[in-house]
Amino acid sequence: MFRKKRITAAAAVAASAALLLAGCAGGEEPGAGATYDPDEKVTLDFSFWGNDVRADLYNRAIEAFNEEYPNIKVNVSFLDFPAFWEKRQTEAAGGGLPDVMQFDYSYLRQYSENGLLLDLNPYLGGVIDTDPLPESVLKIGVVGDQTTAIPTSTNAWGLFLNPVLLEKANVEAYPGAGSWEDYDAWMSEVTSAAADSGIELWGGTDYNMRIQNFEIYQRANGEDLFTAEGEPNFTEDDLLEFWKLGAANRDAEVVITQRKLEEISPLSGFDAGLTASELTWDNFGAGYLGNLGEGYTELDLIEPPVTKEGAQDLYLKPSMLHAVSANTDHPEAAVTLLNFLVNSAEVGEIFGTNRGLPASETQLEGAQLDAMGEQIKEYEASIADRLGDAPPVPIVGYGTLEQKFLELGREIGYGTTTPEAAVEQFFTEMDVVVNG
Repeated sequence: MFRKKRITAAAAVAASAALLLAGCAGGEEPGAGATYDPDEKVTLDFSFWGNDVRADLYNRAIEAFNEEYPNIKVNVSFLDFPAFWEKRQTEAAGGGLPDVMQFDYSYLRQYSENGLLLDLNPYLGGVIDTDPLPESVLKIGVVGDQTTAIPTSTNAWGLFLNPVLLEKANVEAYPGAGSWEDYDAWMSEVTSAAADSGIELWGGTDYNMRIQNFEIYQRANGEDLFTAEGEPNFTEDDLLEFWKLGAANRDAEVVITQRKLEEISPLSGFDAGLTASELTWDNFGAGYLGNLGEGYTELDLIEPPVTKEGAQDLYLKPSMLHAVSANTDHPEAAVTLLNFLVNSAEVGEIFGTNRGLPASETQLEGAQLDAMGEQIKEYEASIADRLGDAPPVPIVGYGTLEQKFLELGREIGYGTTTPEAAVEQFFTEMDVVVNG
């Protein structure tokens, strides 16, 4: 049995061909001390993805911004995530991106390398207050030698447990960390105990389906999945070793079956109440609680298994970033707005954790965190010794590879392909993505 440990608490990448046509922006490079002239009247376009709730929050944030900068008029627009990026692709081809944008990590390399985003380096420590932003967070927005975006919020890979279901199965919570073999043994105990009690419950989901689990497996050995130049940094043998890691779990149906996952889609096994654990990003907790519904007020959030003790395999990933168009007519004003949205304590109070756990210390201090937000804050503090530098900005087409990894993991789970054949298919797909 395992010691119980609890913290309580209530996509696809756009085609780059059109972007290549946009080229680099004109205009002069700002000086290191460039600042916005408060007497200058300017109009900025700001775009984000989200819903009506987030729109109301941004409207309140812009009102607060205008109390301090009354001469900067901000036109706000938003779309859902897929439509947001479809529109950005069209605008990029015509050189008309919004002055300031909410930005996603998976698109950062693509837009940065095509010269579509303003280099923010000249503003760091000036218009952009860097004191509240840890160096590790600032590095996340660097492509090549340019800072082209600033993280608004962060999340980290973690392991969620369902205490209600574990109590029903009479199994103690996994203590966190440990080896993959330790986690396998615990999942097997949960599945067996549930079966003995007549409960439809599995210990977890096949972790071989998520590229992020392979990523932390590789990072424990000191290797990111891709180099800073966008080249693959792992071998076929590396991937085969990982995909074979969970074979015994699949064979013994210790993990939820692919057939059952298909029946409950789009829910996962975890938020359908059919698995006791889930490896995923730590900001998924609120959504899990919402889907689990009545009777669920808390989840456990603990460290995922580690391949090597002492490894710095985890890292802070931006939930989202903010960026400025390279073609903006008002770079100083645009960067001033970006700084306010990233660093203002008042904005932190307005948004709370709507955009994720604030990356800026001043914004985090201003935020009134709900129970899940406090839990995530505690979790990320607890893994500080395990956090390494974030990997290089994702390659163009990373989203395609992530989806392919998931699909092949499902096929392995169904038994329609072997790990060996899946490795060959993945490397073929990766060659197309990386080398065109």
